[in-house]
Amino acid sequence: MSIRYGLLALLERGPSHGAQLRLDFEARTGASWPLNIGQVYTTLARLERDGLVASETADAGRQRYALTGEGHRAVAEWFARPVDRSHPARDELAIKIAMAVATPDSDVRAVISVQRRHTLRVLQGYARLQARALAAGTVERKGLAWLLVLEQLVFRAEAEVRWLEHCERVLDDLPQPADGPPRAADGPGAEPRPSSSGAARAGGGAGTGHRPHPVRRPARPGRAPHHRCTAATHHHGDAPPHRAAPPRRPPRSPAGPHHRGAPTPPPSHAGPPERGREHEQCR
Repeated sequence: MSIRYGLLALLERGPSHGAQLRLDFEARTGASWPLNIGQVYTTLARLERDGLVASETADAGRQRYALTGEGHRAVAEWFARPVDRSHPARDELAIKIAMAVATPDSDVRAVISVQRRHTLRVLQGYARLQARALAAGTVERKGLAWLLVLEQLVFRAEAEVRWLEHCERVLDDLPQPADGPPRAADGPGAEPRPSSSGAARAGGGAGTGHRPHPVRRPARPGRAPHHRCTAATHHHGDAPPHRAAPPRRPPRSPAGPHHRGAPTPPPSHAGPPERGREHEQCR
């Protein structure tokens, strides 16, 4: 787009042919953007198609181009409106730095260092050109155009160096990742921690769902313990289906003491039934 309007602006001075327009364009811009002669004639053909320039055959058979009324208005509008910076052109350096930061194994600082050294060398070359342009003392209008373009290149290179240094400072301020080993309790291969419910089940009946073992109470004195064979058939509060009859005691002898000289126990304190007979009744 800048070549299109640059050629139109050069034709404001008067008609010209393609080769001369190419030389004038490079003189104004200091050959910062060299033009191919084929590119110049291709652009002029499009301008003529759009009605902005008109061509005529001049001496030696060369085509001369001149602005039309639409061409003059196009140049005036171009000078009046600002250059749109909301959609900047792709910058290879910015894309390279962004991709280097996003690539895990890339050395971003090395990329920045290489670019900064190159930009500084270019900046030194611009400074030498600037010094030669200012050595004449007075700058003509034609030379002023080239000097302004050169200074724009100087400012851009200086800004690039400052931006690269800013990128280095940002990288230096990034927090370093922690490289410590994982804790033994949380690392791979560690035993899982028991849950609260599992600990309760393993802790002797403290948790829910555990049925404590029944406590066996000792038999009361003077009462015969239940035999094991009646445990499955007896229910709490029910009388056992078979109860052994108490043994018959021999009649009390009026004469002589009891065996071993002990008195005969009273009937109310009869001893427990014999175990063998109770088992026989159960069967």
